[in-house]
Amino acid sequence: MDLSILMKNTNKADRTAGIPKNSHRRVLQLAIPIILANLTTPILGAVDTAVMGHLASPSYLAAVSIGAIIIQFIFWGFGFLRMGTTGLTAQAFGINDKVELQMNFLRPALFAVIMGFILWILQIPIINFALYLFEASHTVETLASNYFEIRIWSAPAVLINYCLIGWFIGIQKTKITLLLHAWMNIINIILDLVFVIGFEYGIVGVAIATVIAEVSTTMIGIFLFRREIRNLRCKISILDLLNLSKIKKLLENNLNIFIRTFCLIFAFAYFTSVATKFGSTILAVNAVLFQFIHFLSFGLDGFAQTAETLVGSALSAKNRIAYKLAVKTVTQWSIIIGFLYSIIYYFLGPILIDLLTDLPEVRSLSKEFLIWMIFFPIVAVWPYLLDGIFIGAMRSTDMRNGMLFSLAIFLGSINFLVENYGYNGSWVALYLFMLSRGITLMIKYPQINKNLKVVPISNTD
Repeated sequence: MDLSILMKNTNKADRTAGIPKNSHRRVLQLAIPIILANLTTPILGAVDTAVMGHLASPSYLAAVSIGAIIIQFIFWGFGFLRMGTTGLTAQAFGINDKVELQMNFLRPALFAVIMGFILWILQIPIINFALYLFEASHTVETLASNYFEIRIWSAPAVLINYCLIGWFIGIQKTKITLLLHAWMNIINIILDLVFVIGFEYGIVGVAIATVIAEVSTTMIGIFLFRREIRNLRCKISILDLLNLSKIKKLLENNLNIFIRTFCLIFAFAYFTSVATKFGSTILAVNAVLFQFIHFLSFGLDGFAQTAETLVGSALSAKNRIAYKLAVKTVTQWSIIIGFLYSIIYYFLGPILIDLLTDLPEVRSLSKEFLIWMIFFPIVAVWPYLLDGIFIGAMRSTDMRNGMLFSLAIFLGSINFLVENYGYNGSWVALYLFMLSRGITLMIKYPQINKNLKVVPISNTD
């Protein structure tokens, strides 16, 4: 089904019953491809960790951990390109605005290209400053620097790909996001094994493999985008692209999401920085445990991103039934997934740790601290779910303010807790951070319903 037909059918549904009567089926149709797509990313990270974890020294594993955190800090800082694109696209999709549907990819993509070139120019001061903050050993810093210097060259492609993923989610074609993620991560994993195991390129091989995969994925995504917009049969002009009021709205929304994302990544980066103070072994343990968080976050993001597109399209179409069904159904499935992750981590956690590293001390300590991973999914469900709802509702200001408050709680508690409880104290601080994120958004959530002036569709509400 092409995009123009899908929009026509969706709008017809909006005027009647919103999402299909079987709301669970609709949510799963959208969420499952996103979950499968997202899960390929932590699988990739797990392979990177496993490849480095089986080399002779824990320095390789520690270096990948630091290098990846720095890259993720930078790239994920531009996560607003994905989230902002999804929210705006979903709302244009809900009201069948063909011009803005295209512009909601092209405007952020133009910004992505500009920022990618800026990152190229600033790469040396960025890596020097980042390594100064981590204070790792000279060997680890050198390896991490080698990794970063290669990975940064894929910056424009990575940022454009964020816009592509957000756009396809916004038009409810989540299977394409699965295709793009699958391509990138399968190619990356294959090249990891070829460059590291086959050619023995070490950490440089891991970085080169990722760059090749990221650039090729963006090229495929642009081809698929062009195929979709041809079906709209709607001409656009440079004036549409440079519409100042639309650009202002885009920048305001994205700035709030950027601040929110920056705070989130900073919290996790600071958490890893604290771990470096306990030595290379604990840092390696931290890298292993963070793979559990990656698996969890991308799984929960599947339903959060489903909430983004369903809530956004429902609100723009003023469809109360669709809005309520979307929130209710996504909430139910998010809770189920959270508990499922906890069960999996409880029973299979030790096995997963053994797969990630064969270093005896790292294995032993990782299993000792595994308890934090078992309960983490139950706490993390709420901030992920509410983020999706607020993005779809374009309530980026509330997200920004809640994250700033939560970061203050985290930074204000972690040093005290670490000083008194060691490495365990850092996990307590991270729990407080996640709880605060959920609570601050829950407080603001009723305002969405209060300010939502939708037109009742039927007598049933």
